[in-house]
Amino acid sequence: MPDAVLALPDAAARELYREILKEGGRLRLAEVRPEDEPAVKQLSALGLLVLHIADGAYSAINPRAVGDRLGADLRQEGTRLLARAALIPDLLEDLTQAYDAAPRRTEPVGGVRQVAGKEEIRHLLSQFMKEYPHEALTAQPGRFHPPAQREDSLAQTCRYIERGGSVRTIYQPQARLDRDQVEFAAEAAKAGSRIRILDVPFSRTLVFDRTVALIPATSDNKVAAVVEDPAMVAYVVGVFDQHWQQAQVVDWIALAAGPVEPTVHEQVGRLLSRGLTQRAIASRLGLSERTVAGHIARLREQYDAETLFQLGWRMRGARDA
Repeated sequence: MPDAVLALPDAAARELYREILKEGGRLRLAEVRPEDEPAVKQLSALGLLVLHIADGAYSAINPRAVGDRLGADLRQEGTRLLARAALIPDLLEDLTQAYDAAPRRTEPVGGVRQVAGKEEIRHLLSQFMKEYPHEALTAQPGRFHPPAQREDSLAQTCRYIERGGSVRTIYQPQARLDRDQVEFAAEAAKAGSRIRILDVPFSRTLVFDRTVALIPATSDNKVAAVVEDPAMVAYVVGVFDQHWQQAQVVDWIALAAGPVEPTVHEQVGRLLSRGLTQRAIASRLGLSERTVAGHIARLREQYDAETLFQLGWRMRGARDA
């Protein structure tokens, strides 16, 4: 029944129905052309055509009567589904109790529990995205989606938004230099995610429904601390909101459609002209100091500068000009 309601007649079936009405509302079996057979099948399935075997012909039925019948059937089906939906929590009650009673592979530390291992952390995130479906706040410095996980992460984000959730994410500026991350951000933006960039250091943070926060417990991000204390979560949310207000809006969809700019070389030059040291630039862009040194060497040749001070001075002059 529901399938029939969804499969309303297409343009060809509708045109055939009109032709049958012009011929008096009857279509003989012998007159059904091979190309019309799919349309006849559609109309028959809906009840707009009824076959009389004795007459060897189809009769056209009033669409109003068909609509009333289908509407009544759909309402009846809806009532049945609502009744089933009301029973689902009770039918799953034993599993819910088992889930609540199951031990968690976490270690309490000063009121904050920890989760070790990237696989365990990803599993916990999947649970949080289902248990806290309204709002996700994420601060993601550096590259955070290995190629093998990028598709799953995007699908998870899209499902969260499709279910009515909102997602806000903060990246560092180097995200604009990474084609894969730009394309990920563009697809997430199309789904409704809001992603900005912030040109100051910040820590990896995930907050769900302003109720639970996930922050790194070790520098390698292999252990996460789960924070559920309301005061601590409120503090983390406050820091995120402050960073969000400072962050820059980026048109990721337009950026993905064209070349990713600025280049790493241009970004190194821009930070150098602002007075940042080689070490600070490497930290800001997530590069090694050796890589940054190579960019600086080429910039010195480009601007014919003997010292870093002279290079910065000449680059600032070129930028102002």
